[in-house]
Amino acid sequence: MLKEIRNCIVILIGAACIASGFNLFLVPQHLLSGGVSGLAMLTGYFSPLSINTMYLAYNVPILIAGWFLLGKRFIGLSMLSVVAVTWFMSLIPERALASDTLLSAVFGGVLVGLGSGFSFRVGGSSGGFDIVGSIVTRYRDFPVGQFLVGLNALVILAMGYLEGNWNLALASMVSIYLAGKVLDFIHIHHLKVTLFIITDRTEELRERLLTRPRGVTLIKTQGAFSHKEKDMLMTVTTRYELTELKEIIKATDPGAFVNIVETVGVMGSFRRR
Repeated sequence: MLKEIRNCIVILIGAACIASGFNLFLVPQHLLSGGVSGLAMLTGYFSPLSINTMYLAYNVPILIAGWFLLGKRFIGLSMLSVVAVTWFMSLIPERALASDTLLSAVFGGVLVGLGSGFSFRVGGSSGGFDIVGSIVTRYRDFPVGQFLVGLNALVILAMGYLEGNWNLALASMVSIYLAGKVLDFIHIHHLKVTLFIITDRTEELRERLLTRPRGVTLIKTQGAFSHKEKDMLMTVTTRYELTELKEIIKATDPGAFVNIVETVGVMGSFRRR
């Protein structure tokens, strides 16, 4: 319960960062963010409709699709993020903190990437193309931020064509690129680690680990000093899932010795879902 409350608080902090990036840096300069938020901004720039309302409206069908493909918890947190961003955008005034377009693009992109990264770290997303990116990266092993940069280039091309101002379009590309890099720095789902766990509660821990979508290898070991035989469990997981795995180990065997090493690559049937 406390963990879920903490996750919701992190989502709200991330939403505040995203809304601040929009209303304090990007929107006043007529710059774009990526994905659905960029589409909402385009709509707001060329129509009387409000950006925050369109941001919510465009996200609804994507969230519904994600509900069936990505799981209720992920989409539940994503819904919270989308609603919170919409709410914060209505509270934060649209006021340019920087008069320079490039500075606005840089700081706006960093804030948006930071907010999206917070959402991903606790198992949610900021909605829109982030959900599309999450679906793709479950089948292809590469950073989600880089995927979103490529996807968002389409939005930039649309802006350059409709606005007729390619300086703003290129500055928006800088913002989206930085948002993607910050997101990849915080969201580490694509990075792998290997855990070597020496425990006295082999069967209990093995059963707990096998409830997750990861394989476990049992290795017989012997202490060099004590000559006592023990069991070692080896498993490969993602950095994103590492916190959950540590909690399982601590709850099952607080005295277990765990060696965690970074994994350069994985061959074979490593599940990405």
